Amino acid sequence: MKTSAKAHPPWKSGKDKGGVKGTLLYMKQHWQLYVIFLMPALILTIIFKYIPMGGILIAFENYNPIRGLLDSPWVGFAHFKRFLSSPDFMSYLANTLKLSIYGLLWGFPVPILLAFLLNRVVRVGIKRKVQLVLYMPNFISVIVLCGIVRILLSVTGPLNMLLGTSADFMTMPEAFRSIYIASGIWQGAGWASIMYTAALSNASAELKEAAIIDGANIFQQIKAVEWPAIKDVVIIQFIMSAGNIMSVGFEKAYALQTDLNMRSSEIIATYVYKKGLLDGDYGFSTAVGLFNTVINVILLVTVNKIVARMNEGKGL
Repeated sequence: MKTSAKAHPPWKSGKDKGGVKGTLLYMKQHWQLYVIFLMPALILTIIFKYIPMGGILIAFENYNPIRGLLDSPWVGFAHFKRFLSSPDFMSYLANTLKLSIYGLLWGFPVPILLAFLLNRVVRVGIKRKVQLVLYMPNFISVIVLCGIVRILLSVTGPLNMLLGTSADFMTMPEAFRSIYIASGIWQGAGWASIMYTAALSNASAELKEAAIIDGANIFQQIKAVEWPAIKDVVIIQFIMSAGNIMSVGFEKAYALQTDLNMRSSEIIATYVYKKGLLDGDYGFSTAVGLFNTVINVILLVTVNKIVARMNEGKGL
């Protein structure tokens, strides 16, 4: 007596059961489902990611909003030559690099140190409260943060009252970088430590106990057990941070900028904003922004190769 064959999905029938061919066959037969599923994401990506890339042409034109992108006069690399030959070019570039590099040197290790410290807190209740305090500044908007900084550092602010002085720190060009970097560390270090804290959870508890039994101190435990657990994450984050050296936050620099600290606070991002939106020089501002992006890409590739050579070929 013959039994009726049960219907099976293509990927579970015949010798292709569980194989790639069966899955591809099923996808081919039901391609409409995959199109419907992927279409919204593809449309949004094309509209908001790829179509705007055409705006790069503005960097090579004397762009006129009325005449449009295709009818504006072509000027080639004239905007780039104008920016590179500007007497303020080196000043803007130096200010941008100093803010980024100093911020990376001082700010990058802080989340790692916080993760190591949090990992040593045994009591869960205390650890959660400390994490809450550390994470809260991340949810303060940049503008509110800048307002707090201005109040704290004003002539009649708490810092001057504590020191017994009447200095206006916001007008000092030499104090701008310290203010910018310190406020950034306070706002973002706690939140940035989350990924390192999560990576430390993979550290072997048995190895740590063995290290303690062998008499290893805290630094030796970190070096032998905890550091290997987060090493790859640290490398990836460093490469990404180094690749974004030229991408200094515009909002914060502009909000903390005053007429008297302009010598240190005027960076490429604020210069692009002023030229593009305030002066209406769209072609020139786009060229400056494109120059900034190209430098970022070059730095990202360069740092990735350097780190890969120093880390046994492991990079991004």
